Amino acid sequence: MKIGDNLRKLRENNGLTQQQMADLIHTHRSGYSKIENNQQEISIEALIQLSKQFNMTVDEIISFDNSRIPNEVTIEDKAMLEQLQLINELEPEEKTILLKLIETFVTKKRFKDYLQQNIATL
Repeated sequence: MKIGDNLRKLRENNGLTQQQMADLIHTHRSGYSKIENNQQEISIEALIQLSKQFNMTVDEIISFDNSRIPNEVTIEDKAMLEQLQLINELEPEEKTILLKLIETFVTKKRFKDYLQQNIATL
């Protein structure tokens, strides 16, 4: 699924018009329509703006298909499980910083994978 399709789902799920979405990212409605129809790329700045508006990560917008999100995660690697338990024991501020760092690296990787996939289709 392409990012334009994800943006359309996000817009429709929030009951917004294309004009309202265009206003959020400071662009013309026709430009936003092209983004939704996968005829034009969306800027990283616009993705960041939308992520803030909808209280989501950029990664969540890029991979908006909720059916891909597992309901339950199991960890069989004991070393990783111990690390997660230690993370859980951190102070709230330290835990927040660490989780933001992890989110940043995961988002960067998924965005890079997304770009590579779409560049290959050109």
